[in-house]
Amino acid sequence: MTQPPQPPQPPNEPPQQPTQPPAQPPAQPPAQSGYAYPPAQPPAQPGYGYPQTPAPGQQPGPYNQQPGPYGQQPGPYGQQPGPYNQQPGPYGQPSAQPGPYGGGYPPQQFPGGPTPPPGGGGGAKDFFKGKPGVIVAAAVAGLLVIGGGTWFALSGGDDGPKPTAGTSEDAKPTGSTAVDQGDGSGTGREAEDDLNAGRKDGESKVAWLQTNDVDLPRNGTDVYGPWVVGDTVVKAMYRQVVGYSAADGTKKWTLDLPAEVCAAANAPTADGKMVIGIKNGSTDKSICNQMQMVDLTTGKGGWKKEVAKQGDFDIMTDISLTISGDTVTAARTGNSNAYRVSDGKDLFDKIAGECQPFAFAGGAKLIAAESCPTGEVASTRNQVQELDPATGKAKWTYKLADNWEVDKVYSVNPLVISVKNSDKKSWSVVALNSDGSPRSQIEGGKDKFAPDCGGGFIVFGAVLEGCVGVAADANTFYMSTEPDQGGSAGTNEIVAFNLDTGKSKWRSKAPTGKTMKPLRMEGGNVLAYVEASYDAGGAVATVAPTGGAPKVIQQHPASTAEIENSFYSPKLVYADGRFYVASGRVSATNDEEEKKTKTMMVFGD
Repeated sequence: MTQPPQPPQPPNEPPQQPTQPPAQPPAQPPAQSGYAYPPAQPPAQPGYGYPQTPAPGQQPGPYNQQPGPYGQQPGPYGQQPGPYNQQPGPYGQPSAQPGPYGGGYPPQQFPGGPTPPPGGGGGAKDFFKGKPGVIVAAAVAGLLVIGGGTWFALSGGDDGPKPTAGTSEDAKPTGSTAVDQGDGSGTGREAEDDLNAGRKDGESKVAWLQTNDVDLPRNGTDVYGPWVVGDTVVKAMYRQVVGYSAADGTKKWTLDLPAEVCAAANAPTADGKMVIGIKNGSTDKSICNQMQMVDLTTGKGGWKKEVAKQGDFDIMTDISLTISGDTVTAARTGNSNAYRVSDGKDLFDKIAGECQPFAFAGGAKLIAAESCPTGEVASTRNQVQELDPATGKAKWTYKLADNWEVDKVYSVNPLVISVKNSDKKSWSVVALNSDGSPRSQIEGGKDKFAPDCGGGFIVFGAVLEGCVGVAADANTFYMSTEPDQGGSAGTNEIVAFNLDTGKSKWRSKAPTGKTMKPLRMEGGNVLAYVEASYDAGGAVATVAPTGGAPKVIQQHPASTAEIENSFYSPKLVYADGRFYVASGRVSATNDEEEKKTKTMMVFGD
């Protein structure tokens, strides 16, 4: 009796720059289906490794078998999930052959098949029989070891000032004091230094360059956004949400906050509403459990709400926020809550069944990554469900093999997920049909891939969204490779994979000595960013869905390449003919340097 298709497996190491692709496609490709899409953590570990394929005679892992999907989360630019060693696929039985993404990864196996939505429920006691129990025990002890030996103290309450509840104040219109509009008259750079002075024919203009004008805490702060809404570009940083003119960078409004911003959804609602997370005080003991709705078109603050704690085992140190339609979810390890974006009304918290969400991906659909009790401390079990955003009711369930975990969601529609097995250092990329059944597992061959994912660092929880270096349309998944040689002189490619078979269709090579990464789909083409180097400006390019060389649609000036290449963990946005590159985190060694830190650069004619 043949085994069900096994899901792909992750690359070998955590992300910093993904290395290798997923394992070879399942022996029997899953049913076909339909259609896809891609905020900011410090750089992750190295990129994705090679995906793996099932051993001869082995079909991709059986449904119900644990899928081994994963790979570490790719870090924001430059960070990528590390490849995982070859290991048995997450779904079904291990395979002896190397994984799909660049030789040496475990064989991929499908995580499992769809099952009817679970019913009934298990309380916190049962839920924490698995690995979460270890986290809880450590937290109760007051000290927790995270990753490479970093210690986090978890103690006491917060004696510092708390944010006031109630209605938020309206935004205050303000003028910009730190924007160089490219004519030498701004304060972002020296007066004699015109940003466009060295621009050559065929190169786009630098519309404006922004430098930091906020007094930040000693260790700096994460930046959320930018979000483009009409003629306004918005970012949230420290204790402010600020809207700038997309055309010239002048401040249109500022919304002051009672404490530091600690979370934000990846994208706003269709009408420009955003929900951010704010700490409940100003001390080291403050936690991220306050929510604030903000209208990004006007800068006005809406409802405020505290995320309700659910029992003694709800470790609410950090939350991750996700928007789908008029629903925003607040997730953390073992618990989640959903609210209506428009008015803050509670929608649902605990969902049916023993498995509970620890993170979500939003947009066209609400996808939940869930942790399930295993009865064993050393074992983990994950599943994926599509939920009704209004009720939390599951539409389908996809079970991964034990010890395979959901790492990232590369596209919601079509659904493409990254899965990993940390113990085996394995990574895979799996495509699912609209009903949750396995569609294919990506066959990466010997390539090393480099998905680049952001999402502010959180201690208890996960961020599934925000990856670049990947894109998808109804029938094809696109992923960038690592450069063919180390250093700044390497050249990479974008590889297109058939979502129905997992096999590669074509490759598009970046210009010599450059690297490019998909950002999203636009007009049927792959929209990509050709990265800047210290002496060559970046560019926005498109690649046809049939392949071929990239076509540059916006070339950035070589004269400002050093600035373009200097942003830490950059956030990249292309909208309405303008390209925005913003720093993912702002920090400096002293106040003087802090005020000189460049925070956003915008290109556009």
